[in-house]
Amino acid sequence: MAEPAPVLLIPGLNCSPRLFAEQVPALWRFGPVTIADHTRADSMTAIAQGILAHAPPRFALAGLSMGGYVAFEMWRQAPERILRLALLDTSARADRPDQSAKRADQIALARAGRFREIPDLQFPLLVHRNRQTDPALRRLVHLMGDEVGAMAFVRQQTAIKNRPDSRSDLAAIACPTLVLVGEGDELTPPELAKEMAEGIKGSHLVVVPNCGHLSTLERPEPVTSALLAWMAR
Repeated sequence: MAEPAPVLLIPGLNCSPRLFAEQVPALWRFGPVTIADHTRADSMTAIAQGILAHAPPRFALAGLSMGGYVAFEMWRQAPERILRLALLDTSARADRPDQSAKRADQIALARAGRFREIPDLQFPLLVHRNRQTDPALRRLVHLMGDEVGAMAFVRQQTAIKNRPDSRSDLAAIACPTLVLVGEGDELTPPELAKEMAEGIKGSHLVVVPNCGHLSTLERPEPVTSALLAWMAR
């Protein structure tokens, strides 16, 4: 088993620490586990700076979706501090114009006092097609949104919309890296995970069957197993 190390987890957009509820106890065996606060700033640079300011000197870093975008920025700022990297249901690419336009629409809804409509708008793309009618999963997505709040959501969407493209950074990542994606992820589909895995030398790609974008919630057992193997490498 690899040397124990603190683990830092970064949730996705409009997601609270509940996103990693099933993974934290298992990862604790490797060292203290912290879930980063990614709600206080409206740029990837500032979010990453804030997390790094409170992070251990060296740590294993895992991010899902927006958490992966933040993880790339943290790596650019302090690669020597990151012992391991896990990129879950995310992308190295910048926003396309159509994606940025949708984010702008959701920012406008939140600012107009209609934030509670947003989880239902997002839900069809957040979970596997077979989980679209799962009431418990829908309630959890709403609960996490309530915990994040409208103004933090606006800051997050602003940061995501303006994030840089990270594909040129992939070849320089040298730490043990896990790339994981749900096979039915419609927001950051498997071809984007394959692109990252092919760009990061020695990385390990895991595609989780019957799983959408919120892999840690939808299929916690295989995701936790993949993270444990990543930590033990």
